[in-house]
Amino acid sequence: MDVLQLARWQFGITTVYHFLMVPLTIGLSVLVAGMQTAWVRTGNRRYYEMTKFWGKLLLVNFAMGVVTGIVQEFQFGMNWNAYSRFVGDVFGAPLAMEGLLAFFIESTFLGLWIFGWDRLPKKVHLACAWAFSLASIASAYFILAANSWMQHPVGVDFVNGKPTLRSIGAVLTNNTALAAIPHTIAGAFSVSAAFIVGVAAWHLWRKRKTDDEHRATWRTSLRLGAWVGVVAFAVLAITGDQQGKLMFQQQPMKMASAEALCHTEQPASFSIIAIGDVGKQDCEDVKTFNVPALLSFLAHNDFHTQVSGVEDLVGQYQAKYGTNYPDDPALGELAGKPIDYTPNLPVTYWGFRAMIGFGAAGAGIGVLALWLTRRGRIPDSKWFPRLALLGIATPYIGNSAGWIFTEMGRQPFVVAPNPSGVDGVWMFTAQAVSNLATGEVWTSLVTLTLLYLALGVVEVFLMRKYVLGGVEGVLPPDKPGQDKGSGDALAFAY
Repeated sequence: MDVLQLARWQFGITTVYHFLMVPLTIGLSVLVAGMQTAWVRTGNRRYYEMTKFWGKLLLVNFAMGVVTGIVQEFQFGMNWNAYSRFVGDVFGAPLAMEGLLAFFIESTFLGLWIFGWDRLPKKVHLACAWAFSLASIASAYFILAANSWMQHPVGVDFVNGKPTLRSIGAVLTNNTALAAIPHTIAGAFSVSAAFIVGVAAWHLWRKRKTDDEHRATWRTSLRLGAWVGVVAFAVLAITGDQQGKLMFQQQPMKMASAEALCHTEQPASFSIIAIGDVGKQDCEDVKTFNVPALLSFLAHNDFHTQVSGVEDLVGQYQAKYGTNYPDDPALGELAGKPIDYTPNLPVTYWGFRAMIGFGAAGAGIGVLALWLTRRGRIPDSKWFPRLALLGIATPYIGNSAGWIFTEMGRQPFVVAPNPSGVDGVWMFTAQAVSNLATGEVWTSLVTLTLLYLALGVVEVFLMRKYVLGGVEGVLPPDKPGQDKGSGDALAFAY
């Protein structure tokens, strides 16, 4: 593989790995703050136990997310310095806001929450929980604003061959960002919901035949996770539809590749599944179970509009952005070669379906959990906790598939052109990579992959340890003479 392919693999591996931590942190932080609010308001011990147990798992995941996230920005200078020079004037503001404002608040108040259990007044301590949970959402907002600018550049002037920031407000209110942010946050809640359902279902089943004093804690957690998962999927469906309509306007090639729509159709049908290789030129011949006119509705809110196919779009892109790469030595083997404007169709087609399918599966398990625990019931069969544990993976896979589709679908651009924006504000991925030797990128790729594998072992070990420990493993020891059942008995925690 050449430097470009290696650099893309490295960024893909580290980014997807890091994003395994991010959604759980975002969703769980808000849910833990909600659990603590319920305890402060009611004094009910189960909410306190929920706060301590899920809060412990949140802390482990947050720490691992910080460690794995640091590498992301390093890679801009390591493997993508040409890209960094191109976007630096724009990216500086949102990334600075994320680091100096959002992450600073998040880490500061998380520290106060960790060490303030026996030092801060109840409501002050609760305010710290909400501060770090909302700051985690703000942090995601600034990162997504930067990413959305790559998908749809706005708020800039083109000066001396580089985009120059004209309006930070336009960048932060980019319609692509405003659609992506609620969709991503809903995805984060779906991940945390499936995690809670899986762990709680296992604990509930494990002690189903004993008089477990924490049964109410696990049942409440299970139902909370199930409701959050169902609502999150509904939000994902609504916001996903909004994103899709924007993509048809801003990146028509991405959405055509999501459907493997090789030829223009009017009206265009939606492909449920394909049997065969959608990457071939006759990709439409392998699609089955099409829904007539549905793709036209998803694109334009009607059932008769024309949707452009890959072959026609290639001609449009060639006319606007050229048929060949510039004859620049910095492009290496691609210098002067024809530009392939077609994304990897199997990845985009199946990634789009994996995103939807696994997201729906996670919500389906949530619905099943609500049914099995209705009217005080406790599931007593082996298959449900096993299904719930397996279900933890479904939104993770859906989230990862969605991001892979989003990033690979805009190729060969690393900064995709804005159809109604400033001319020249776009960049080919081949132009963005650093001038490095293949061996240098191999070294960092192997090193980071091994490091991330080691961190993964640590993450799994710690999460498994505290999950198996249950509520008992995270509660502080009772003081002599305390009554566990009383609402005031937990004053020792403050």
